[in-house]
Amino acid sequence: MKKRIQKLPDSELDVMLALWNGHPDMTRLEVEAFVNQKKELAPTTILSMLTRLENKNFVSVKREGKTNLYSPVVTQSEYQQQEGKSVLEKLYGNSLKNFVASLYQGKQIGGEEIQELEEFLKELEREGE
Repeated sequence: MKKRIQKLPDSELDVMLALWNGHPDMTRLEVEAFVNQKKELAPTTILSMLTRLENKNFVSVKREGKTNLYSPVVTQSEYQQQEGKSVLEKLYGNSLKNFVASLYQGKQIGGEEIQELEEFLKELEREGE
């Protein structure tokens, strides 16, 4: 049975995005530089979030001298799958059609994205044969 991955607050998700888009064994300074491209956070805030993420089993910490090195334990793909499934279930009654219709009616997707979805669905269909 797959373990359930909990939803992260946006600030912690920003830290995870830094780790997913960075390299294994990132320092706090490297994570901070990535996060601060989006919004300015104090070093102590970044450190607190990294500690919380470690406690939630999203991040592993390895000590090298006086430096902590952080690596993601949960992959971006695992998190996206869990969150996508949760949003689909909670907000759209598990209906992919309702989800896409909501995006279309809200003018969030246009012809190009619809074409991309059609091609993706055809590809899935071919894989299932």
